[in-house]
Amino acid sequence: MKIGVIGLGIMGSAMSANLVKSGIETLGYDVVADRRAALAKAGGQPLETVAAVAAASPVLLTSLPSAEALVEVARAIDRGEVVIETSTLPIAVKEEARGILASKGIVMLDCPLSGTGAQARTKDLAVYASGDRAACERCVPVFEGFARTHYYLGAFGDGSKMKFVANLLVAIHNVAAAEALVLGEKAGLDMDLMVKVLGDGAGASRMLQVRGPMMALGDYAQATMKVSTWQKDMKIIGEFARALDCPAPLFAATGAIYNAAMAQGFADCDTAAVCAVMEALAGVRRERD
Repeated sequence: MKIGVIGLGIMGSAMSANLVKSGIETLGYDVVADRRAALAKAGGQPLETVAAVAAASPVLLTSLPSAEALVEVARAIDRGEVVIETSTLPIAVKEEARGILASKGIVMLDCPLSGTGAQARTKDLAVYASGDRAACERCVPVFEGFARTHYYLGAFGDGSKMKFVANLLVAIHNVAAAEALVLGEKAGLDMDLMVKVLGDGAGASRMLQVRGPMMALGDYAQATMKVSTWQKDMKIIGEFARALDCPAPLFAATGAIYNAAMAQGFADCDTAAVCAVMEALAGVRRERD
């Protein structure tokens, strides 16, 4: 089997590396030359254009940062059979790209992912697949090449709906973990010990498990999800909830914390940096190495 990956950022590069390790011939393209070089180092084959990857790969996987990028890529793909679209973007934009590809006889699937960049590197991702069932079944070997598990959720767009719900929980649990750790920190408890003990109790969460160690260390430079990128996801979720007239008060309350992280210079840092925001609000000063 051969797979072409368009977009080799934090998620795309991790998925590509795992596809290579799983024995799938992996081609790829990214606008950033260094990312193409990283794919070659991982054992994949970088090409110079989207069209070149599409021409050589019947199945494509896209991992893109914006709506504009997805539409541009959809227009550039002129060959192929199936596109696995994994980005977190508004459903309307994905529908637009789907229409562009359908006019060329190409099936597009809506398959967003649950997991951080760090989880992607260790194949600890869940695929929320939706769209044509036969095409999804055909892509199962690809899913298994880069993810821990995968679910077929139904009609095109249902994968994104599930992703928005999942990310609402991520937004809340991430801030909740930071709030709890800072409370314990101000009470004199050791941060590393809290991560271990709380992670083994009823208050555990995946965000505490994944981002708690970063919060304990107080180093957010190695981003698996940048605060600036997360702002895009927060906007999408908020608009999704408003369109359904569904209240999301806890999610809304976290918005101010992520905005503060942006204002305090953490835009390019991991979203675990909300811990630093909570420390500032609590008047906690920590010595950094």
